Amino acid sequence: MTMPAQVVVVGSYVQDQAWFVARFPRPGETLRADRYNTGPGGKGFNQAIACLRQGIATAFVGVIGDDPLGGIAQAFARAESLPCRWQIRADQATAASSITVNAQGENQIAMNFGANEHLDPAFVRAQDDLFGGAKILLLQLENNLDAVAAALELGERHGLTRILNPAPVVAGFDATMLHRCDIVTPNETEFILLLERCVGATIDSATLTQRDDADLHTLARRLAVATVVITLGAAGCFVSHGENRRGDAVTYYRLSAENVKAIDTTGAGDAFSGSLAAAMVIFHNAPFRRAVAHANRAAAISTEIVGTAPAMATFNAVTSRFGR
Repeated sequence: MTMPAQVVVVGSYVQDQAWFVARFPRPGETLRADRYNTGPGGKGFNQAIACLRQGIATAFVGVIGDDPLGGIAQAFARAESLPCRWQIRADQATAASSITVNAQGENQIAMNFGANEHLDPAFVRAQDDLFGGAKILLLQLENNLDAVAAALELGERHGLTRILNPAPVVAGFDATMLHRCDIVTPNETEFILLLERCVGATIDSATLTQRDDADLHTLARRLAVATVVITLGAAGCFVSHGENRRGDAVTYYRLSAENVKAIDTTGAGDAFSGSLAAAMVIFHNAPFRRAVAHANRAAAISTEIVGTAPAMATFNAVTSRFGR
């Protein structure tokens, strides 16, 4: 018998295509790529794979086209033993992205969201049985917002902890939807956009990582979300709690990034969010900091591997590398 999903991920699938170059091309310039890679991705799918590879029963709800790329998505999910509820649309193409990665492991991404922008809210609501036995709902913003709202409704109805990775911060997303979430996991750019969109605060992105922890906590509290976890790339991550500290001894703190040899940072944020959801289940009796530390390590390992979904680390890989 298949174990009921403990984490439900509602999100996007994207077929990633990556070109690796010494530097980013200038406008109008053609550069020879050192190598090319294609594989399964999309924030939702990446996070589902990251969560599953921590050993936690995970289910994914998403939408693809009735086309060859959609077939690749289904085949990869089967190979990973990831239970999926696919809406398959004949009128929309499976999403695809173009990723350029430079020698420093930085990336630039262009994406056609394709079918992801046409996930039927009724299809999401029809997956009510998945939510009944779950503990955590994990969401992103690569789908149409009415589908995201439908997932939040189910999460609220079944009492799930609702985690939102607010990427990308799209038009129409506002404080009303943000406040329906228990935990948000923006990167620094998304954090600034949330402050602008939801509370009207303008922050200089160049100074964000230079702010002291007390100042960063004050900014995070303006979002009025119970827990804010800001991923800061090479600067690690920052956690800000409201009244519920989730077992932590302090209200806010920062964790440093792990020392790794990054070659491709694409998908590191997805590795963090997916592994965080899993670690909250694995270490449910421990302080929240334990789950964050595990997610921080899983994200670090993912940067040493080319690709997105295939680069997600397993639980054993994380604990073998960094200890428990």
